[in-house]
Parts: sequence; C-alpha cells; structure tokens
Amino acid sequence: MFAIRAGHPRDATMLAQLGAETFVDAYAAQVPADGLAEFVANAFSPGVQASELADPKGAFLIAESDGAPIAYAYVREFDEQSGRVLHLARIYARSNWIGRGVGRGLMEACLQEATRRGAGAIRLTVWTQNARAIAFYGRWGFVEVGHESFMLGSEQQTDLVMQRPVARSQPTAAG
Repeated sequence: MFAIRAGHPRDATMLAQLGAETFVDAYAAQVPADGLAEFVANAFSPGVQASELADPKGAFLIAESDGAPIAYAYVREFDEQSGRVLHLARIYARSNWIGRGVGRGLMEACLQEATRRGAGAIRLTVWTQNARAIAFYGRWGFVEVGHESFMLGSEQQTDLVMQRPVARSQPTAAG
C-alpha cells in the first residue's frame, strides 16, 4: 500500500537521494559508470532538487509506503505554439516497487496535475534502450512524436519523445 503526496521544499535532500538511487538502478547495467556518476552528481544534488521544488511551473509527486519514499515523478509545464504541455521529466520507482502499481498511481497523479494546470497534452522523453518504460508509456496512450539527443557524461544517447492528450486518463491495457 502506498500514498502519493505533493513535494515540499523540505524534500530536497530526500529527492536527491531517491533520484540518484533510482536513476542508477535504472541505468547502471547499460551505461558507463563514469558518465552515470557525473550525470547523477549534476542532476540529483540537494541544490538542484531545491531549485526544482521552488519552481512554480513544476511539481513533484512522491509515493510513500509507511512514511518512506518509494517512487516519484517530476512534471513541469511549458507553452509551445500548439498550447500548454506538461513535460513528465522524471518518473522512477525503487526497484522492489516496480510492478506493484506505483507507476500507475504516479501516472494517474501526473495526468491529474496536467488537468489541474490546463495542459492539453503531456509529453516525455525516454531512452530508446528502455523497452520496459516505452511499453508502459504505450499502454497509457503515449505515441512517438520525435527524437532528441541526451548527453550522459561524454556519450550521446537518443531519446524518444512521446506524447498523449491529457483527456484520456486510463491505460489501454493493464498498466
């Protein structure tokens, strides 16, 4: 059993630790250790997390079980020519919680946040080598709309850009 709550400024250190742990768990087997360590040090410091928590265009959604953090999502709104879009920048769970419904709960919370913010669509990027995540997003109705480069240390990676309308809230298959 878990609950999802909004992130607060006091969560910066916890999010830095949870973010680093879950990112490393997700990619350590597939990317060079030096590039991974450099990225984690730059992306998941308490200062970076504090800055993101303070940004009114962003929101952290934190899943907890018995008061302990188990997963989180970070969304940030932006405007483009076609209208307001919510970017799902991160959604990660501790490895022992994957497959237990926390991803579904966080995605539902992200879609609720998108609706609350008046976004017409939600967009994300996902590494082309992350088949599990791509399948998860596909079940939620995300479709590929492009590609972009992502630097992990000194290595250039390719991410899929996926998007879906906000109005459809349920996955197309078991999520």
